[in-house]
Amino acid sequence: MKTLKILFFIFLSGALSAWAQPKDNSAPHVDLISIDGSINPAVDDFIRESIGRAKANGARALIIELDTPGGLLTSTRTIVKEMLGTPVPIIVYVAPSGAGAGSAGTFITMAANIAAMAPGTNIGAAHPVTGGGQEVKGVMGEKIENFTASFSESIAQQRGRNTQWAIQAVRKSVSITAQEALKKNVIDIVAYDIDDLLKQADGRNTEIEGRKETLSVKGARVVRYEMSLKQRILNTIADPNIA
Repeated sequence: MKTLKILFFIFLSGALSAWAQPKDNSAPHVDLISIDGSINPAVDDFIRESIGRAKANGARALIIELDTPGGLLTSTRTIVKEMLGTPVPIIVYVAPSGAGAGSAGTFITMAANIAAMAPGTNIGAAHPVTGGGQEVKGVMGEKIENFTASFSESIAQQRGRNTQWAIQAVRKSVSITAQEALKKNVIDIVAYDIDDLLKQADGRNTEIEGRKETLSVKGARVVRYEMSLKQRILNTIADPNIA
C-alpha cells in the first residue's frame, strides 16, 4: 500500500507539473536542422524526414543551415527533388560566416524556396569530380558535365534564379561570395543570424505545391532537430576521409 501511495504521488506530481507549464505549441514556429559536412544518403534521409515532420507539426517553414564542400550527385538529386516538391516552405541558410555551399551544396541552396547566406560565406565550384576529387575525363566526363549543367540550370529556372550563373558554376567551377550571389540573383537574402533571416524572409511570396504562399515567420519560435543515432553513424561512415 505504501508503495502504491508513493507511485501515485510521483504520478500526480508529474501530472501537475506538466499541467502548470505554459503550453505554447500553438505559437507560430519554424523547424531548423543543420547540415555540416558531405552530402550523402544519411543527409538525404535526414532532410526527407525533416520535411515530413515540419509538415506534420505545422511549422511555418523548415530552415536548413548548410555548410558543405559537396557530396554525392545521387543523394543531391534526391534531395533537390524533395525540395522542389516540398509541402512546406524551405529556407536554406549557408552559415555561419566562413561556411560554404560548394558543389552539391550549390544545387541544394538554389532549390530552396528562400536561399540565404551569412556574410563571409561562399557558393559555387560545382564541377563534377570523382570521389577522390579527380576530374572525370573523356566521353563519360563530357556526359556527366552536360547532365550536371542542365540539372543546375533546371533548378535555377524552377526557382527563378540566375540560370547563366548556375551553368557556369558547373562548367567553369565559378565560386562567389554572399554579396555577389545576392547581386547576381543566385540567392534572395544575406542575413547576419537566424533572427535577421526570419525578419527578411517574412512577407516573401513563394510557391508550394502549385499554389502561392506568403511566408509569415517574423518572430517565430525556432525548434531545432538533430540527426538520429542511425543517421549520425551513417553520416560519419560516409565521410570521405573515413571512407
